Amino acid sequence: MARYLDARCRQCRREGMRLFLKGDRCYTPKCAVERRTYPPGQHGQGRRKMSAYGLQLREKQKLRKIYGVLERQFRRYFEEAEQRPGVTGENLLQLLERRLDNAVYRLGFAGSRSQARQLVAHEHFHVNGRTVNIPSFVVKPGDAIEVRARSKQLEPIQVSLSAVGRRRMPEWLELDVGNLRGRIVSLPRREDIDVEAQEQLVVEYYSR
Repeated sequence: MARYLDARCRQCRREGMRLFLKGDRCYTPKCAVERRTYPPGQHGQGRRKMSAYGLQLREKQKLRKIYGVLERQFRRYFEEAEQRPGVTGENLLQLLERRLDNAVYRLGFAGSRSQARQLVAHEHFHVNGRTVNIPSFVVKPGDAIEVRARSKQLEPIQVSLSAVGRRRMPEWLELDVGNLRGRIVSLPRREDIDVEAQEQLVVEYYSR
């Protein structure tokens, strides 16, 4: 599967905000967005007026980068969100939040979504007692996510849990730090999702 192999900080600078792609570094003064507030590239410091289409495109690209999803898969999420009852933009965010790699990141078992994706792919987690190595696996209310017994002393997981207080635990999740176990309490609501995105612009982009 294709992956983004360039510097992740360039992605944050392109969107003009922290996307929290590099874990703890994003919370420090070393964050590239803090040090260089302009987009990357030789024309990054030039002034450019953004069209309506450009704004829609940037919002779509921002969401893709935050959740680490490629275009084809992101389009499928949008099509599924469209078919569900309710607000399409909120349905889209809910589907993205319910990815297993995102749930692992939200619970504090990983410092970033990309790290969570790698941990899931390497079979370090059980869902309802069974090993799941598919980062896009969709969790549902009542599901239990637990670190495998042989992985509980894994350094990335321990380091991430030591800084778990830095990120707000969403109300749709519940964490048992002692047993390295999390539970999906409910479906995420828009107010529970702290992603700075205008999802309506994404809907407008795909509705052209």
